[in-house]
Amino acid sequence: MQAPSIGGVQAPRGGGQTIRLPRGASLSDFADRIGANPASLVQIMLHLGEMVTATQSVNEETLQLLGAELDYDVQVVSPEEEDREILESFKIEFGEDEGDEGDLAPRPPVVTVMGHVDHGKTKLLDAIRHTNVVAREAGGITQHIGAYQVATVHEGEPRKITFIDTPGHEAFTAMRARGAQATDIAVLVVAADDGVKPQTIEALNHAHAANVPVVVAVNKIDKEGADPTKVRAQLTEYGLVAEEFGGSTLFVDISAKEGIGIDNLLEAILLTADAELDLRANPDMDAQGLAIEAHLDKGRGPVATVLVQRGTLRVGDSIVCGEAFGRVRAMLDDNGDTVEEADPSRPVLVLGLTAVPRAGDNFIVVPDDRMARQIAQQRAARLRVADMARSGRRRTLEELFKDLEKGQVEELKLVIKGDVSGSVEALEDALLKIDVGEEVNLRVLHRGVGAITEFDVNLAIADDNAVIIGFNVRPEVRARDLAEREGVDIRYYSVIYQAIEEIEAALKGMLKPEFEEVRTGTAEVREVFKVPRIGNVAGAVVRTGTITRNSKARLIRDGVVVADNLTVVSLRRFKEDATEVREGFECGIGIGYNDIKIEDVIETFEMQEKPRV
Repeated sequence: MQAPSIGGVQAPRGGGQTIRLPRGASLSDFADRIGANPASLVQIMLHLGEMVTATQSVNEETLQLLGAELDYDVQVVSPEEEDREILESFKIEFGEDEGDEGDLAPRPPVVTVMGHVDHGKTKLLDAIRHTNVVAREAGGITQHIGAYQVATVHEGEPRKITFIDTPGHEAFTAMRARGAQATDIAVLVVAADDGVKPQTIEALNHAHAANVPVVVAVNKIDKEGADPTKVRAQLTEYGLVAEEFGGSTLFVDISAKEGIGIDNLLEAILLTADAELDLRANPDMDAQGLAIEAHLDKGRGPVATVLVQRGTLRVGDSIVCGEAFGRVRAMLDDNGDTVEEADPSRPVLVLGLTAVPRAGDNFIVVPDDRMARQIAQQRAARLRVADMARSGRRRTLEELFKDLEKGQVEELKLVIKGDVSGSVEALEDALLKIDVGEEVNLRVLHRGVGAITEFDVNLAIADDNAVIIGFNVRPEVRARDLAEREGVDIRYYSVIYQAIEEIEAALKGMLKPEFEEVRTGTAEVREVFKVPRIGNVAGAVVRTGTITRNSKARLIRDGVVVADNLTVVSLRRFKEDATEVREGFECGIGIGYNDIKIEDVIETFEMQEKPRV
C-alpha cells in the first residue's frame, strides 16, 4: 500500500479496496479503517474544498468523495443492515421464520386500503367494521394509521382479514408507503363518479414498489354520474387490467355508504390471497413484527399498535421496538377488549413500553429486559449519529465565503409535537419539502409525541425563539406559562393542510424583498438653459408617463445611457415649481448634470418591491 502525497499530505491508498462504514461515520472512523492519521484526512478534505473536523459526523456523499480520492470503494451500511448487525451481536435473527416446513401455519392476509383523498377509504372500513371512524377525524380526513381484523366466511370456512387504513392526503406519503411495506394485498379505492386522481396513481406506485397484488374497489356506484367502466378503462393505462377485459386484476363495484358489494370485496381479497400468495408463518417462535402507530396516552403512558408478522406475542414478553423497550403489561384488540396473546397477522395495542416508538419501527421479543434495554440504546445511538450527519449539510469553502459576504442565511426553526408518531413524521416530511429558494432554510430542532413540555419551550427559547407546532396536542400548564412569559410562539393545528400553508407563508415572509425597476416617464430635451449657481437645465416635453420631482433619472443620447443614478432635483412649469408634470406638457428639468444636449431623453424610474410568487 503506497502513501501518495495529496496536496502535500501523506495518506495510504486503497487500490480499490472496499470498506464498510456506518451512517454518520466521522473522518476518525474512516482513518481507523485504513490505518491513517485523522488529521491527514482533514487536510485532504480541505484540499477538496470541504471544511470537516475529525470527529464530525459526515454524510454518505462526503465519505464517498474521500474514498474516491484515496481509491477506496466506500459502502455506507443501510439502516436495515445496521439493525441486523446490532441484533446479530445479541445472537438474535430477525425477518426469517425458524423451523421446518411443518412448523408453518396459514395466517390471515394483511390488506392496506389506499386511494385518493375523499374517495371513501375510511367509509369502506366503516362499512366492514360497522363503526364510525370518520366522525372522530378532524375535517373528515384520516390523520392516523389504524389496523383492524375482521372475520368472514369464505367457501364455508371462517376466515380473518387484517386491514390497515392509511390516510389519503398527499402529505402522508411516508405513512402510506410504510403501509404498503407491511401489507400482503393492496385495496385501491377509486370513486366511480371521480375517476383516477394523482393520489390514486401515487398509491398504486407504492403498491407496485412493495410488489403486492392489487384489488380495485370501485366505490360510490350509487351516486349520480358514477361510471365504473370508465374507472376500469383509466386503470388499464397503469397496468391494472380487469378480468372482464382479459386481465388478472379483480375489480369490485361497491357502495361503502349503502353497504353494497362489501361481501364481494372480502371474497375478492381472499381469492387473490389464495391464488397469488403463500401466507404462512411460524406461530411458535418469539414474536416479531411492525409498529403501525404509536402515541402517548394520558392514563396508559406510551402505547403502540403493532402488527405481529411471525411468532406469537404474549403478555409478559420483553420487547424492543425501535428505540423503545419494555415488558408487555397488557394487549388490547381493535374493539378495546383485553387479549392474552396475538398470533401472526393480528394487530394489537401494546402497553408497557418505556417510550413512544416511531411508526414503522420493527419490534422483536427478547429473552429479558436487560437485553431489550441494550438493543434500544444501541439503536438510539446509531440513529442519533445518522441524524447528526443528515442535519449537518456539507459546506464548501465557496459557500462559507459567500455567507460571509452576504450575511447569515435566514432560518426558521421548528419544534414539532403531535399526538401520534405517524402524524409527526408525516408533518415533518411535508414541511421539509417546502421550497422557497436558497435564501431561507427550515430546520426541525426536535420532534416528539405527547403534550408540549417545558423542555420543548426551553429548546425554542435557546434556539433564537423557534416556533413550536402542536398537532392535536396542547401544552402542559407550566409549559404554557413559560411560553407566555418568554413570548414563545406556539401554533396549534388539527388538519395538516393548515400547518403546511401557514409555515410556507412564514418562510416566504422571511425572504428579503426583491425590487424591480419600473419606468415612470420620459421627456425629450428641446432646449438647454444655463441657470446661475445651478448649471444646465433642460427645457423638455414629457413624451410618456409622468415626470416627478425627486425621482431617480438617467440621461439617454441616441439610445445609449450617458449618465445614470441621477435625480430630478428641480421641476418647473413656466415660472412655478411643480411636483409632477404629465404626458404632453412642457417643463424645465434639472437633473444635476451639465452635459445635456438637444434631443437627449431624460428617463425617470422608481424601484418597486416585486411580489413573491
